[in-house]
Amino acid sequence: MRRMREDAEPREPHGFSIRQMTEGDLPAVMALEQAAFKNPWSPELLKRELQHEWSTILLVEEPRQFVPPLLLGLAIFWIVHDEVHVLNVATAPQHRRRGVARAVMEEVLERGRARRCSLATLEVRKSNEPAIQLYRAFGFRPVGIRPNYYADEGEDAVVMVLDF
Repeated sequence: MRRMREDAEPREPHGFSIRQMTEGDLPAVMALEQAAFKNPWSPELLKRELQHEWSTILLVEEPRQFVPPLLLGLAIFWIVHDEVHVLNVATAPQHRRRGVARAVMEEVLERGRARRCSLATLEVRKSNEPAIQLYRAFGFRPVGIRPNYYADEGEDAVVMVLDF
């Protein structure tokens, strides 16, 4: 499968800058993962995702004057054939409820549409009601449960699907 390179230029919906992660972003991404999750992704796993042709990691940043942008959130997703599969969406705890996850999900879905995908899928913790409501707002619908999907706490995942 040949990967189509997305725009290298950052885009700024909602006043945030959204761009693809590079390996140089790893320390900031690890700090965000550790702040956002009890069981964050490992540096090795993130590096591996950067190497896969079908995988994209988008970073949401807040531009600042005279200093580097502030990392607010991220999304990791795959585009395989005609499907977008969202693996991870994270927002720094102190920046939640600002539209960060909404902005990055809009970008993820737009990239799927641009690649003529017909379907988007994701799993979300059954207890994560804010995320479930966000995904519903985009048109995702629950289609099943994966028992004990989150092995760390034995929590079920809700499988959600969006038809483009």
